[in-house]
Amino acid sequence: MGKGRVEAFTDGVVAIIITIMVLELKVPHGEDVSALLPLWPIFFCYVLSFINVGIYWNNLHNMFHTVQHVDGRVLWANLNLLFWLSLMPVTTAFMGENHFAPVPVAVYGADLALCAIAYNILAAALHRLHGNNTAFARALGNDRKGKISLALYIAAVLLTFVNQWIGVALYVLVAMIWLVPDTRFARVIEK
Repeated sequence: MGKGRVEAFTDGVVAIIITIMVLELKVPHGEDVSALLPLWPIFFCYVLSFINVGIYWNNLHNMFHTVQHVDGRVLWANLNLLFWLSLMPVTTAFMGENHFAPVPVAVYGADLALCAIAYNILAAALHRLHGNNTAFARALGNDRKGKISLALYIAAVLLTFVNQWIGVALYVLVAMIWLVPDTRFARVIEK
């Protein structure tokens, strides 16, 4: 089957996820800068989650651009990823509203780790469908960034119980790693 519907559905779900996250931001009560200070944890969490959702959307766009079709496994793998991404507004609010308490920070990291696992499952389903000698397989390569990210998420969840700021720092580090443009797919598409 064609890939157009799965791309459109994914775009719609991602747009809804971002919309739900922004609706969680509350209007400050007051008219000076001091009214903003109590909201910094919630805003920081929103920015971090917006970046993470944007990274997944960007990577999904690149992945689907290099494939020709999808099958039932790919559809279910994509839904699996969208499920874990759809929890991002809840885990974001949980972490921000509880001012980075250890359990909410760990729950947020667990959601990030499950998103990473789901992304790997989707990549494996696309690879199985299209084979080794395709633009997709060449672009994905060994996905070192993806493997490192998952390892950092798992480490962050565990280290959160030592100090929650270690977990937060590792989540920011992974986001920064992915903010560096990933040119693997662009290079393959240009050839």
